[in-house]
Amino acid sequence: MMFVEDEPPVARQIFGDRLELARQFTAALAAHGEERGLIGPLEPPRLWSRHVLNSAIIAPLFSAGRVGDVGSGAGLPGVVLAIARPDIEWLLIEPMERRVAWLSEQAQALGLDNVEVVRARAEDWQHGATLDAVTARAVSALRTLVPLTAPLVRDGGELILLKGANASNEIAAADKVLRKFRLTDARVEVVGDGVLDEPSRVIRATVRAAR
Repeated sequence: MMFVEDEPPVARQIFGDRLELARQFTAALAAHGEERGLIGPLEPPRLWSRHVLNSAIIAPLFSAGRVGDVGSGAGLPGVVLAIARPDIEWLLIEPMERRVAWLSEQAQALGLDNVEVVRARAEDWQHGATLDAVTARAVSALRTLVPLTAPLVRDGGELILLKGANASNEIAAADKVLRKFRLTDARVEVVGDGVLDEPSRVIRATVRAAR
């Protein structure tokens, strides 16, 4: 029998009155995630702590508006953030058909009317620099991710990218690409220290349009 992590008490603090939706999504991911190729077999025992809460803790970093989640996959962080921040319009950008189907099913099952699922690769985005922010999680190195994400963001908007312990080194390695795509104030922020056993790290940077 598959062991699924118990809901940590801190989930109520993070999700508030949206906790039941987070429970439903986590249960669905635990039940169907592996068979549908969304999560690996080692993930159910750490689904809440490593994935759901790791995503949700960064919700306060976003301002209201339209935010894209590039490579949304299982809905981490996009569906989780849409649950936590119903005041924001979330575009879940994902090229793979079976993942798009999952994201659409979850948005409908959870009644998330602030979610639009877009089947596309980020590099095929047709709508210009229109989003207020873009996020992504565990997609690729920063220097690879910036050319995929920065062109989607309006002047003055932000990249808010979930990253691992190596985040500072990624910024240094991406210096040339950050300059090319006119990103300023690139920095690492640690979110959830003292709240989560493993706090989340994000790389934040502001997008500046060419003058």
